[in-house]
Amino acid sequence: MTDFAAWSRAIQARTEHFLSGLLPVATIAPEQLHDAMRYATLGGGKRVRPMLAHAAGAAVGADPARVDYAAASVELIHVYSLTHDDLPCMDDDDLRRGKPTCHVAYDEATALLVGDALQSLAFEVLAHPAAAGDTSVQVEMLRLLARASGSRGMAGGQAVDLAATGHSLDLAELEFMHIHKTGALIQAAVLLGALAGGALDGATRAGLERYARCIGLAFQVMDDVLDAETDTATLGKTAGKDAAQGKATYLTLMNVKEARAYAHELLADALAAIAPFGTLAQRLADIARFIVERNY
Repeated sequence: MTDFAAWSRAIQARTEHFLSGLLPVATIAPEQLHDAMRYATLGGGKRVRPMLAHAAGAAVGADPARVDYAAASVELIHVYSLTHDDLPCMDDDDLRRGKPTCHVAYDEATALLVGDALQSLAFEVLAHPAAAGDTSVQVEMLRLLARASGSRGMAGGQAVDLAATGHSLDLAELEFMHIHKTGALIQAAVLLGALAGGALDGATRAGLERYARCIGLAFQVMDDVLDAETDTATLGKTAGKDAAQGKATYLTLMNVKEARAYAHELLADALAAIAPFGTLAQRLADIARFIVERNY
């Protein structure tokens, strides 16, 4: 088995190639919208969600060619959410993935339309006949992605985040927000990757859901730590923005040492959840460790 660094680079390259083929070329009208869609989506990002989809697919023996569709659909939703989150009416940021945000590079109206178009494209991709071998499973996949993206998932989490700005949250309230804002799409990536291989039994699904919940929270814990400790150039986005805006974060409830310790507790729980998969879950385990040990 190749090492994790080589595997992750291969998945990033595979995802980039697949997304490039899905996105309309910039010479097709409306040219500016298509150019902006490609600008926002290609050429950057850790591609953690596509990696999770492929790792979960590997854990159940799914065909990687099917997983490509699941991975791309989740990444398109993720990029749409970033494009909208960066708008002045949301988090008002001007740097994403080391380059000007979409509304800065183009304009606010174009950025809004980019998010809308990427969201629609995500469902078009997941509805492709090659995305699943069974129609009933594919319908489940579409429903799962819709729920993870909507008011009871990512969009709802963002609404809670905006409402909480300037207010104190306890740990339960903070984790409710992050389970929806970040965790829902991470869980969707894991489950969609696995469902690309067919229907899941109860034990398999429960283990993957527990794993995804733990790493989703760990991802946010480390995001909060890195936002406080790491410079803008390394992060590829504006450092210290959460504190400046009065956002509720883990570091408003605990210090950095405690937050890192909590992330490692979540890592241990995630690894325990996938232990029954044995060596088939090696990449899921690698990603969990990467999330907790990363520096960007």
